[in-house]
Amino acid sequence: MTETPARPGAFDAHHPPQRELVDDCVHCGFCLPTCPTYDLWGEEMDSPRGRIYLMKEGLEGEPLTDTMVGHFDACLGCMACVSACPSGVQYGTLITETRAQVERRHERGKWERLMRTAIFTLFPYPRRLSALRGPLALYQRLGLGKLAKKSGLMAKLPEGLQAMESLAPPIKRAPKLGHRVPARGKRRATIGMITGCVQSAFFPDVNAATARILAAEGCDVVIPRAQGCCGALSEHSGREAEAVKFARDLLDVFERSNVDYVVINSAGCGSTLKEYPRLLQDDPEYAAKAEKFSARVRDIAELLVELGPVAERHPLPVEVAYHDACHLAHGQGIRSQPRELLRAIPGLEIREISRGELCCGSAGVYNLLQPEPARELGDRKADHVLATGARLLVTANPGCSMQIRTALERRGENLAMAHTVQVLDASIRGLGVESLLRG
Repeated sequence: MTETPARPGAFDAHHPPQRELVDDCVHCGFCLPTCPTYDLWGEEMDSPRGRIYLMKEGLEGEPLTDTMVGHFDACLGCMACVSACPSGVQYGTLITETRAQVERRHERGKWERLMRTAIFTLFPYPRRLSALRGPLALYQRLGLGKLAKKSGLMAKLPEGLQAMESLAPPIKRAPKLGHRVPARGKRRATIGMITGCVQSAFFPDVNAATARILAAEGCDVVIPRAQGCCGALSEHSGREAEAVKFARDLLDVFERSNVDYVVINSAGCGSTLKEYPRLLQDDPEYAAKAEKFSARVRDIAELLVELGPVAERHPLPVEVAYHDACHLAHGQGIRSQPRELLRAIPGLEIREISRGELCCGSAGVYNLLQPEPARELGDRKADHVLATGARLLVTANPGCSMQIRTALERRGENLAMAHTVQVLDASIRGLGVESLLRG
């Protein structure tokens, strides 16, 4: 993306927050109870309507000050306000456009720049993350984290690095996925599967379960080896040029795959994949490709409900708390489908989480860049999860899994956790509840 000339005010001429979308907000306040940061602090400028007011000020000539940027940075981008808004305000589009402006026009401090550079040099690259598996497994096996905490060394590290260390999931043996998994029985569809970055490196068992379920439901599964990051983390953080490059590369890979649908099992990634037409709107070569691709994208729960079940479900007598990942429930409007899939399993009981619309504090890399509010939101979510009395927590996003697990561990709790597809996989394969409860 070429540089655009600066203009007076907070924003330049390249896709500033759209004035017509800003004006859709009538400041009614329905968003306030659903906003995590307003719930934490009760500050108007840390609510959706407050941030929209700041966007309007920026469009009218106010400069992009450190204070203004602080309010934008504090937003988790969870889009709970979008679900709550009676006026249909497209807050997700507005905050995405604003973050891209901040990234181009605001000079961050040295340590913040270093932290962001470290995050975006590592996390959007599956191979780099996979290379960490061995050292991280050794680190965990030797108990070096506990030693660092006991000695006081951990407390001397920057908060973001402390958060990164605490969020690392237990490293287990990674099942191997081939390039193609054939359908069992009559073939109903050919599915292209996106394996993701964090998902493929730290939750490969979720990808394996996804492929097995699709095959059991009569789908040929194509898993292109050359795929990289979808651009979600970059796009959600305002790194527009980087996100565009990742999106183009992924489109090129899947254009050659000749599939009926493209499936994703990570909520944040799925939300971005469906936004490719907006992300690539200025690209004459890729805009049409983005439209065609996004029309085929489905979250795994969305696709399974759309296809309908053919594989037998075996009983799983267990109480589960289902956590709505923000980018699944609010970003994509997918709430009923995961519950429908879980309720179809004999013996399984879903227990709803109180204030389930509030974000857990993960929000991509928010818990690394804003560790204090993320920690408090994680603690609140952990309390609500424990109050259900469920034996298993189910969610559909790797970031949520890491965030809630860490919050539970701070309380000395060790609740079993699983992705929706892992529960379905255990039921279809007749593995029994213990396969889920022992992790």
